[in-house]
Amino acid sequence: MKAIKEKHSLAMRWCHWVNFPILTIMIWSGMLIYWGNDEYSFTLFGHTFFRFFPEWFYSYLKIPHRLAEGMAFHFLFMWFFTLNGVFYILYTIISGDWRELVPKKNSFKEAWQVLLHDLHIRKMAPPQKKYNAAQRIAYSAIIVMGLGSLVTGLAIYKPVQFYYLTWLCGGYHFARILHFALTLGYVFFFVIHIVQVVLAGWNNFRSVISGFEVVNETPIPAIEKTNNDEQSK
Repeated sequence: MKAIKEKHSLAMRWCHWVNFPILTIMIWSGMLIYWGNDEYSFTLFGHTFFRFFPEWFYSYLKIPHRLAEGMAFHFLFMWFFTLNGVFYILYTIISGDWRELVPKKNSFKEAWQVLLHDLHIRKMAPPQKKYNAAQRIAYSAIIVMGLGSLVTGLAIYKPVQFYYLTWLCGGYHFARILHFALTLGYVFFFVIHIVQVVLAGWNNFRSVISGFEVVNETPIPAIEKTNNDEQSK
């Protein structure tokens, strides 16, 4: 027997879908800024094996040399990114949804089981409620990453005014490295997230849009139902 069950609140869905275009613009504008001084590379014994990013990468995506435009977009949308993140954190705390997000002591063990199940190595997935163990770890990590992007971003944006943040991040150059690494982390998370959405199927994706999902419920036998009704009287 199929039934419609509420899964995601309006606030959660709002923050989720608003954050997607904001983060996309942040990454795009960040690339415009980074290309102004793309100094990071994988170098060993004086030989550069890979640059972040190769020239063909910029040519293929047609990323222009517009440093000022990148900074303007980046410094504008970082406030929307921050406000959306603050609103989401406050909502999870006030509503109590943080209990569904924070990893438990056995979450890392169960996350490995989830991975084996997704790879079709393990037949049965570990029991879950609203989120499985892997989702708990991933969604909690993305909140920490967002906070890290805010701190390192401010340390880069105003290294004199926020000198204490710059010092906390290990200096201006290390703060820039951390900010860059977090950006790569967002891209990696986004790719994994899309794969997980495809594997989860349409019902799961629909719940993030409408807030409801279709579940299969086992009908209660007539005799058991009668007994429950009598007991309630």
